[in-house]
Amino acid sequence: MKSELKTEFCERLRETNREGIENIIAFLEEKGFFLAPASSRFHFNSESGLLVHSLNVCDAAMDIREIAIRRDPSLEKQLPMDSVIIASLLHDVCKTDIYKPISRKLKFLMKLWPGSPTYHTDYGYLPLGHGEKSVIYLMQNGLKMSNDEIMAIRWHMGAWDISFQGGSSLGNYNKAKHLCPLVTVIQCADEMTTNIMECRPTLK
Repeated sequence: MKSELKTEFCERLRETNREGIENIIAFLEEKGFFLAPASSRFHFNSESGLLVHSLNVCDAAMDIREIAIRRDPSLEKQLPMDSVIIASLLHDVCKTDIYKPISRKLKFLMKLWPGSPTYHTDYGYLPLGHGEKSVIYLMQNGLKMSNDEIMAIRWHMGAWDISFQGGSSLGNYNKAKHLCPLVTVIQCADEMTTNIMECRPTLK
């Protein structure tokens, strides 16, 4: 199943015919993207969770794009399909190397449960902002991106990232949303996927 999802992920990227895409796939393989969790202890905190999450965001972003264009056909030029695929599948490559598997005891209803597999978050390798790190990784490995794609990946966390960046970031975020509909599409797809489609794990 996981191999099928990996194949689907790579095929979607290759369909964009984007310069540098093979370098990106090789980089993701080397860094462990296809086995990484999507979070430390929330949505899809299990092996290959990041892969599944990225595909879910791509599906959601495509649906949102279709709705937006149906309501306003002029948006089709601003939301090219290859840009939606690139930004949605690669928005979280920054998470590739930050989660380290550990086992810890969980306290639940005044009882201490045996060690349960979970992940420790370690930003020590490249301590940068969330969206910036994804953009930098992609550019370092030769992916040719449009300004819209860069903004969509950079700002996909929306207000969740602004609180850490400081007040001046709010103005830049609002400008990016105004200039680039793709920012809102990717942010909404990510939020919908994380908070509706991907539930928190249940303690057993």
